[in-house]
Amino acid sequence: FAAEVDQYDGLFLSNGPGNPTKCQKSVEELQKVIEFPDDKVKPIFGICMGNQIMGLAAGGTAEKLPFGHRSQNQPVINLQTQECYITPQNHGFVINTESLKPGWTSLFVNANDQSNEGIVHDSRPYFTAQFHPEAMS
Repeated sequence: FAAEVDQYDGLFLSNGPGNPTKCQKSVEELQKVIEFPDDKVKPIFGICMGNQIMGLAAGGTAEKLPFGHRSQNQPVINLQTQECYITPQNHGFVINTESLKPGWTSLFVNANDQSNEGIVHDSRPYFTAQFHPEAMS
């Protein structure tokens, strides 16, 4: 999708099952897009697997959780506002943010185990959520 940047207004990286490290081609393409010069920047939002792919493209590493987050009531803290959201989740991997490239920070954290639940770029319109905001009511 890096070669087709002029054909879309933004990217939505959707959810999906599995190990994000098996999506190397997607990670490589996304790395190209997030490193575009300022005049080519398009908004990017990722959920669940999309969060993990963005996290890998931003320099993070994927780790398997000892017990996946699989429920309708996972508490997540928004690190910008300190608000707590009760979220639906279904994932077995998490992004370790310690190796994120400069310009990237954690946006959400799981209140139960302190694992990452989303990242945000400091100056570009790129952000993610590990949980499922589309399923929240």
